[in-house]
Amino acid sequence: MSRAAPAVDAIVADVHDLIGVSVETIEPVRSGRNSRVFRVAAGGECYAFKQYPAAGDDTRDRLGTEIEALRLMQRLGVANVPRVTAADPVRRCSLLSWIDGAPVTDVLDADIDAAATFLATLHAMRLDPAGRAFRRPASEACLSGREVETQIRRRLEALRLRGAADPDLARFLETLFAPALETLLSRAARDMAAAGLDFTRLLPQEQQSLVPSDFGFHNCLRRADGTLAFLDFEYFGWDDPVKLVADVLHHPGTPLAPRHASRFRAAAVAVYGGNGDGFAARLRALYPLFGLRWVLILLNEFLPDRWRQRVVAGEAEPWAQAKARQLARASALFARLAPIEEHAAHG
Repeated sequence: MSRAAPAVDAIVADVHDLIGVSVETIEPVRSGRNSRVFRVAAGGECYAFKQYPAAGDDTRDRLGTEIEALRLMQRLGVANVPRVTAADPVRRCSLLSWIDGAPVTDVLDADIDAAATFLATLHAMRLDPAGRAFRRPASEACLSGREVETQIRRRLEALRLRGAADPDLARFLETLFAPALETLLSRAARDMAAAGLDFTRLLPQEQQSLVPSDFGFHNCLRRADGTLAFLDFEYFGWDDPVKLVADVLHHPGTPLAPRHASRFRAAAVAVYGGNGDGFAARLRALYPLFGLRWVLILLNEFLPDRWRQRVVAGEAEPWAQAKARQLARASALFARLAPIEEHAAHG
């Protein structure tokens, strides 16, 4: 048995207690920024063994959300996601079916279409009694323009507290980010009003959708036949699909080529925009704000509690180096933010 993974004996004990069979091999496959995943062979089968982070200041029930979401999808016949074998909330671990595949490094037109089809399947689940019985909101759901603003300001204030220790961070926040925030907030409220929408009004339940939240090709595997499998549903729940779509288009870890961004946006409007609820107008107005939100997410390394989570998950990079890298990434994303029409026009 491989001893490369840390705490191997604990994983062996966890797997045995979960399914009552002996572990044959353990291989770490992802030492991520939050959860950790291992490929485990036990009882002649292969599984994904997932360890979820301790709560700390982050009290989101990642394990409970993912297990409930996957069981809902299994019940409703969604085929291209893992199946739940077992889970233990006390030990913060789950055992999921293993899916063979490789990370998606080159996005194809067919991948955009597959992602849109998957989102359409989840969107349809909202009409099923089992889907309606799912009560969890998506992680950091944004059901109004005001909520987007609130989340941005909350993140901004947390980072401002680090300014005394990090002058470069303070300079970026005060001279660039804060003025842009006020300009784009005013523009978003004005654009929504012009479309007959209220920046402050919560989106009614019937206009919300069931979404994976942290969705994108960073959470996909390409199987041997070229099809995609979708992973990681720790943040699944009800939300305005505008947030999901804007996050996919802005995601700095898996940037889309302009033509793929345009293709995805068009597909999303087809999935979510057919009931006259102003989806396209909300997306156009709020898109730049979600970009600003992503700029601040990239700066999470400056927050001591978040950095401790990274270290527990296996991060070995020096903190100062990580902060400098992330400030450079945030500055680059900030520099290329543009209204969605410009983003799509290059496709």
